[in-house]
Amino acid sequence: MSVDKVKITQDIETQETQEWLESLEYILQQGDLKRTQRLLGSLQLHALKSGVQLPYLANTPYINTIPANKQPPFPGSHEIERRIRSLVRWNAMAMVVRANKEEDGIGGHISTFASIATLYEIGFNHFFHGKTENHSGDVVYFQGHASPGNYSRAFLEGRLSEQQLENFRRELKPEGGLPSYPHPWLLPNFWQFPTVSMGLGPIMSIYQARFNRYLEDRGLKTSSQDKVWAFIGDGETDEPETLGAINLASREKLDNLIFVINCNLQRLDGPVRGNSSVIQELEAIFRGAGWNVIKVIWGSDWDPLFARDTKGKLVKRMEETVDGEYQRYTVESGDYIRKHFFGTDPDLLELVQHLSDEQICRLRTGGHDPEKVYAAYKAAVDHRGSPTVILARTIKGYGLGEAGEGKNITHQQKKLNEQELRDFRSRFGIPISDEQIAQAPFYKPSEDSPELQYLHERRKALGGYLPQRRIHSEPIKAPTEEFYSEFYKGTGNRTMATTMAYVRVLTKLLRDPKLGKLIVPIIPDEARTFGMESLFRQVGIYAHAGQLYEPVDISTLLYYKEAKDGQILEEGITEAGAMSSFIAAGTAYTTHGINMIPFFTYYSMFGFQRIGDLIWAAGDMRCRGFFVGATAGRTTLSGEGLQHQDGQSQMLAYSVPNLKAYDPAYAYEISVIIQDGIYRMYEQQEDIFYYLTVENELYAMPEMPEGSREGILKGMYRLKSGINSKAKLQAQLFGSGSILNEVLHAQTLLEKYEVNADVWSITSYKELYMDGHEVTRWNMLHPLEKPKQSYIEQCLENAPGVFVAASDYLKVLPDSIYRWFPRPVTSLGTDGFGRSDGRRSLRNFFEVDARFITLATLSALAKEGKIKPTLVQQAIQDLEIDPNKANPMIS
Repeated sequence: MSVDKVKITQDIETQETQEWLESLEYILQQGDLKRTQRLLGSLQLHALKSGVQLPYLANTPYINTIPANKQPPFPGSHEIERRIRSLVRWNAMAMVVRANKEEDGIGGHISTFASIATLYEIGFNHFFHGKTENHSGDVVYFQGHASPGNYSRAFLEGRLSEQQLENFRRELKPEGGLPSYPHPWLLPNFWQFPTVSMGLGPIMSIYQARFNRYLEDRGLKTSSQDKVWAFIGDGETDEPETLGAINLASREKLDNLIFVINCNLQRLDGPVRGNSSVIQELEAIFRGAGWNVIKVIWGSDWDPLFARDTKGKLVKRMEETVDGEYQRYTVESGDYIRKHFFGTDPDLLELVQHLSDEQICRLRTGGHDPEKVYAAYKAAVDHRGSPTVILARTIKGYGLGEAGEGKNITHQQKKLNEQELRDFRSRFGIPISDEQIAQAPFYKPSEDSPELQYLHERRKALGGYLPQRRIHSEPIKAPTEEFYSEFYKGTGNRTMATTMAYVRVLTKLLRDPKLGKLIVPIIPDEARTFGMESLFRQVGIYAHAGQLYEPVDISTLLYYKEAKDGQILEEGITEAGAMSSFIAAGTAYTTHGINMIPFFTYYSMFGFQRIGDLIWAAGDMRCRGFFVGATAGRTTLSGEGLQHQDGQSQMLAYSVPNLKAYDPAYAYEISVIIQDGIYRMYEQQEDIFYYLTVENELYAMPEMPEGSREGILKGMYRLKSGINSKAKLQAQLFGSGSILNEVLHAQTLLEKYEVNADVWSITSYKELYMDGHEVTRWNMLHPLEKPKQSYIEQCLENAPGVFVAASDYLKVLPDSIYRWFPRPVTSLGTDGFGRSDGRRSLRNFFEVDARFITLATLSALAKEGKIKPTLVQQAIQDLEIDPNKANPMIS
């Protein structure tokens, strides 16, 4: 092609491009952004249909999403709000510094709040709603490491005393103190959510927002404009829980959810993304997941520079600069920034030639600019149709200067020297004299000061103070004994699994006219495994959009039924998500003033092992409800193998103080425990929750023995006495769960060896463990009083013979209570990795079947000299036990 033709082609292209741009500009000038979006979408679709491959752009430029000319007017007083922020900053810093002067190494974090202060204060002054008659209140998940800022503001509000601030991180002081992080268990009228275990706040907030919609769609809560806010560190996004459920939020169109990610570019030890950009990375992730993304990167000081950057070189320079460099600019001088950032291009240098080095050094990031933050929050609150994430660029340790602003060490900064305190005071204008400065005193202006009047007025206008945890739910009258009586009768010759028995109790509760609507069944995609598919038709699966399709099994009785007012939360394959729903439901009594009763049923192996951190958080939050480990035990689940067989969850349950853990064997035990749980949690309002393990092994359910109720709840009761109580050889056998049936079989085998054995059902090792230690402690502290007896000692005081306990869990479970037995206990359990096989083979492998229980009993009798070892050897032969078999603990 000739040079002339090339030029003509280029001129035509230039002219056509200009015409397209002018047409687009015309649409934009009409002010209809939706029309612009639809037009560009139509053009893109037409191009794709014509075979034009368009580049995928996951990112927008590294600038603010909301341009300066689109910012709404700032409604507050800049000057008064600046002074309030300064006071909150000072007292938060002083709290940590003073604590570490009083007790070296007590810890605390200054830098996180220093970076997030403006993000918090704009929320407190203009957006975070408290509960009122006309507003159900916003739910706010505060960033855990920034807790000194929350305490500092509450001090100015008059909700916390100076003495409490003085005792930050020293809660055991006689006059009281403050916990290190957000802990509802320890500060129950203040904190709502424990968020410092990073990643938990984000996932809990997503399921909380969805649960709010669930309550509205089921008519249990009036629809409102309340929001769920989650404040998150950019380094926290490395946790799988942080980003693991963001697709749920967009899929469910949770426009009541707002993430605010504090992008200070630093983790605990160094940069979050030193060699790239965490803001751009997160934007791509959230945009790809369908979120509304708002970037707040640059403060107002940059707006004139952007306006003069007609060639786009400033934006280009910003996009090519990695986070590690940005962090370096934070700690360097204005001259360094001029040379190394702007000095890469003459045009950039010209942009800032009118600025002094000090002015360049003070160019603010967006997360520290109240106007930029306000604009982002207002856009997020007004947005409809999807959740919003605000990516706010801040500086970690903002205001600390040489003490740690922007430095890698800043997260661990606990102390400031006198000069650093002077600099901090001067920078934020705190009226403290040079003579006082070394003590880092707290400062609170008078109640009639403009600052405190403004602070109180803003919170009054927004409905009250936050964070605040209130109990405003009425107790529920629990069903009477008669309600559960059908489960006490046994099944005769019919067989049933404890999972089935549990589902029948749950089904009856769902049908109760008063209680049923408050039940929240939660299942992570295993309903059919647990025999719960009948609930699909009975109460439906919750789906905000309803059911937009005809299910493939519509012709069957138990088809997959989704409904807007469905009651089941069928969470898919996510125990963490399901547990987050459990927490949202189990704390609805305080969050919403509604007593919801969650029943979270899951594959037991995927409980404590996988979501133990969330279970611990549930305990901290004073959560209520039942979570049920189905297909539990190491030998009850045929064929599944090593990663599916649970032999440890009952032991792991010991770690959560307010969790009641039970391993029931029969239908009547399950019904008694659930009855007690509903009574204690919802009628008596106790801050406890329940863990039950149930299995899928079929066997006949006996009738409830008379007088066994107390023992079921306390942890043990005599299930079946031996036939000949006057026999010379006596034994006491203990079992739980489905292994209890092996114990009963062993009782009959022992008759051949002239051993009379009583069988005890241990429904809860943990209850016995807690009771035993409580009694032991009381006796230790009251040496002049008559010693008390533990419940085990009361039960076994006159029980003759040797003691053998068999469990489908680790031997350490029965071992944990041996000290309260009158004589030594032989423990049988399932230590070791599991195997894929049937129940009979597995119980032989782990040595917990009736034969090994019988052998253990005879061995214990021989050890006491009651029988000869030759009888034990004979029993090994009789029972066909291989003495050279592999040790399951190490094989």
